[in-house]
Parts: sequence; C-alpha cells; structure tokens
Amino acid sequence: MCGIVAILGQHEVAPLILESLKRLEYRGYDSAGIATVDDGRLGRRRAVGKLIALSDLLVHDPIRGHAGIGHTRWATHGGPSERNAHPHMAGGVAVVHNGIIENFRALRTEFEADGIVFETETDTEAVAQLCARELARGLPPVEAARATLRRLEGAFALCFLFEGEDNLLVAARRGSPLAVGYGDGETFVGSDALALAPLTNRIAYLEEGDHAVLTREQIEIFDADGAPVTRTLHTVALENFQAEKGLYKHFMAKEIHEQPGVLADALARYLTPDRAAVRLPVPVDFTSASRIVLVACGTAHYACHVAKYWFERFARLPVEIEVASEFRYREPPLDAGTLGIFVSQSGETADTLAALRYVKATGGRTVAVVNVETSTIARESEVALPILAGPEIGVASTKAFTCQLAVLAALAITAGRQRGTLDAAEETRLSTALATAPGLLSRALALEPEIAEIARDLSRASDVLFLGRGSMYPLALEGALKLKEISYIHAEGYAAGELKHGPIALVDDAVPVIVLAPTDPLFDKTVSNMQEVMARDGKVLLLSDAAGISWAGEGTWRTLALPTLDPFVAPIVYAAPAQLIAYHTAILKGTDVDQPRNLAKSVTVE
Repeated sequence: MCGIVAILGQHEVAPLILESLKRLEYRGYDSAGIATVDDGRLGRRRAVGKLIALSDLLVHDPIRGHAGIGHTRWATHGGPSERNAHPHMAGGVAVVHNGIIENFRALRTEFEADGIVFETETDTEAVAQLCARELARGLPPVEAARATLRRLEGAFALCFLFEGEDNLLVAARRGSPLAVGYGDGETFVGSDALALAPLTNRIAYLEEGDHAVLTREQIEIFDADGAPVTRTLHTVALENFQAEKGLYKHFMAKEIHEQPGVLADALARYLTPDRAAVRLPVPVDFTSASRIVLVACGTAHYACHVAKYWFERFARLPVEIEVASEFRYREPPLDAGTLGIFVSQSGETADTLAALRYVKATGGRTVAVVNVETSTIARESEVALPILAGPEIGVASTKAFTCQLAVLAALAITAGRQRGTLDAAEETRLSTALATAPGLLSRALALEPEIAEIARDLSRASDVLFLGRGSMYPLALEGALKLKEISYIHAEGYAAGELKHGPIALVDDAVPVIVLAPTDPLFDKTVSNMQEVMARDGKVLLLSDAAGISWAGEGTWRTLALPTLDPFVAPIVYAAPAQLIAYHTAILKGTDVDQPRNLAKSVTVE
C-alpha cells in the first residue's frame, strides 16, 4: 500500500527521499510527493503516475531543505490526482499517511461546520486540518500532533513535518507498520526497512500505538499511554535488502528464477544435514492441538489450502482454511486446543494481523510463517518461522509462495511425527522428497522457451480455466490468480471434479483449459474430467510428467512435460510453470508485470 519516507539529514533530502521511495514502489502506488522545510518554510511537489513524473518535476522545479517527508499513494479515498496526492498541508503542517482514518467523515463535517473548505477527497486531509487547528490554538508542534492522534480512529501510520521546524518530525503507528532509523547526526522514518536500507542499518520498529519524536540528535519513543519506552534496535545486514533486477527485465522474472536457490537455503534451515528428517529452527507443539486454523490472504491463502491436505493426511488433524478478511468478523468459537497458523509474506497484512490478535484474545496458540522476521505478525506470534525467500519486490508473489509451501510442509511432517501418525521411515521419505524440490524446480524452469511459445496463444484469450484435483486444486486457484493479476485476462481455478457442476458451461474452442495433473493417485480421475472438456471442443493444455503425457496427452491442444516427482512436492514444482505462463502472457499483453494496475504488494489496510 502507501509508502512513507522521512529524513532529518545533513544534506538536501529531496533526492534521498526520491531514491528511498523507489524502494517502496513494489508496494503499489498511483501518485507521489515530497514536502520539505527550507529556511523555515514548507515546500511541496506532487505528481500523478510513476516516480519518474515526480523526478522530472523536481528537475524543472527543485525543492530544497535538509528536512523532509515523502509518500507514494495507493488511492483509497478519492481517485489518483495531484490534488489528492500526499503530502497534505494545512496551516503550518505537512502530513503523510498510510492507512484509513475511519472517522474522517465526522471530522470533515465538524470542520466544514466551522467554515473550513477541504481541498481534497482524501481522509488524510482531516489529519492535517486537525493538527493545523491545534497549532492555531497555541499548542507547540509535538503537542499538536499528540492532540491530533487522540482524535483519530482507524489504522494508520503518520508522519508530521512542521513549518519553522527543520529539526523535528513526529511519527505515529496504529495498525500500519512504521520504522525509525538512526544515523550519524541524522534520523529517518520509513514504512519498512527496505526503504531505509541505503540510509542506515540501525532500525527500530514502532509497536502498536507508539509515536516517536525525532530530531537529528535523538529519537524518543512513547507507547499508547504516552509513557517513554525503548524499542529494540536492530542492526540489519544491508545485503538482506538488495532490490536490483540484475540481468532480468522484471523483478518477477528474477524472483521466479531465484526459487531453486532460495528454496534450497530455506530447506537447509528446516531439514537435518542428511535430509532424512525435519528440524524446525524453533519448536512448535502439535500434541495439544485439537485443530489447526490456517489464516492468510491472496497467494498465501492458497499455500494454506495446499497445507490443509498435508496436515490432514500426515498428522490426522482437522484443518480449517480461513480468508483473513472474513475470519474475525464471523467471531468463530475457539479454545485452547486451537492452533492458529498465520501466513504472510510481509508479516504486515492488516487482516491477517487482526485475525492473529483475535485468536490470541480467545485463548488459541499462534504460529507465524513470514518472510520478514522483524514484522508485526512475527513479533506478536508465540512462534515465528521464517520462509527465507529474501526480498520479494514484484507485486505478484512467486518465490514467497514456494518457500511458504516448503515451511508448511515441514510443519506438517513435524505434526505427524509428534502425534504418532508418521513413523520415522515415512518422515525420511517425505523429507527426502522435499529435499529434491529445488532441483526439480530448476528443471521445470528450463521449460521457459516452450512456455513462452504457449503464451502467444494464451495472450489472445479472453477467458482461461485452470483445473486440478487434490493438492493441485489450490495450484489451479493460484495459477488463475497469477494470470488474472498480471495479464488482466479473466481466469478461474476449479477442482476438476466440480466441472460438471457448472463450469463446464464455459467450455468451448475459444477458452483454453490448463490441466495440472502429475501422475498421482488422482491422475485417472483428473484425466476423465479433462476428457469431458475435450469432448466439448475444449482447448486443453496438459501439465504432467512424461508418463502422464504418454497416457493422456493425445488430442490435447498442447502438453508441457514436467519432471517425474513424488506427488508430495508437486505443488511446489508445478508452481513454476504456472508463474511462467502468467509472466509470458502478461509480457505479450504489454502490462506492467511488476506493478499491475490497482494492486499493492503489502496490504496494510482492511
């Protein structure tokens, strides 16, 4: 979602803020802006579109100052426009904001009754107007910001910059993530560590309800009750925050091809050196669990869907999969036997975080599966397990998905061993199969030239169906999601056995049907469903291994031969061709692969 950067520096900050905002582009945005204090006066530049538009504006109309705030906006209230772009200014304050001010309409009505005319359609302007009114009443800047925060309802991260104050920032976090950085005679604020990586490697994360008062000399942090607190200072390795495309045209392509390497690194943390057993980096107790609740959004939700098959099969534990945005509003009954597993790439997904807090409040135990080990979800869970995928910049998740699957697979094996439903021999078989996944992924990625050719026809389709059974059903859902989110082609995933219950009505010779069918125990049934499609002139692309294609490939439109594998790891390996199909189709459609329209990488608002 929106990105925030703020600097109290020793040099001109506008170029530094712009470079840091570039590192937040992956979050998704439609406009950007910068405000600075120079010689006591606030100045501001804003532009609609990509950061290059703001960069061009700053070349022709520079902005000076050693103190400043910057923002990339993902529109929530009010469409993308220069008028609605941040920072927002009123009186002697400039504000940047990530999140949603839920009571902004009431605040706006209050101000309009006093004759205040709002310039924008945004919820954020109410924050600026509130703070400006407190300043006009004589409160000093820090107290004005505090008085403003007390009036706000919702989830937000905020940063305030004041006229006449070139050595002061006030930052606040309620719901949306925010970090502060420590430099040598400089201090910083950022939505995440990635934004601050070029500026400092010493970072502290604000906790829920915190606000911080920054000068160049110090950072004071106060908790939700206003009491001074100390937050853990993290020294981050800058190599953990590299965000370069290297030889690839897009981050998504780079991240797809990184999967064998990052998956191998992750498995090195979760398997014993001989690859014969699972060894979690931190212990998780499954013996007292009566059920598992898997909670996530988007691609992470489909990883949970795969994991449901694994946990129920290997650990004989009942599993519920929950869409995080719906979970807590149902108010499901939970107890101490409930083990909640929360999966999030960023570790900051607002709905998943809210679900985590609900489970904790009702007495359940919590485990986080995250890519960012210092994230809020990781910090608030009893146990946090890293997926070790490295920074994922492309909005469409790729390597995080396969690493999530690997960690969830390790958890399922662990649960089976603890509960006595898996013996040592079966653990060794599954662990050994898991260890083969990186090499199998490499072989799957070698099919890219064939996939690029297939994408030529897919790019001309208006609708595409994905079919799978068992653990391939969630892969069908994920494949469809990938295709629709970056190519903008309508795509749907279905359990192949459900075809006759409605979706088969969509089948004709203009609708490609992508069938995911490794030679597993459900292969014959999947092929029967595929034959039903072909009998109605359906255009079938069959993804299987050599044996499966030999048995069922005749009469299909195209086939793609993946390596022979243990069905246990098929969801991990078959993810790669699904990702490449989406990627190459999107390239031919001419869409923005890394930053598809209307989407954001980290959804930090409900």
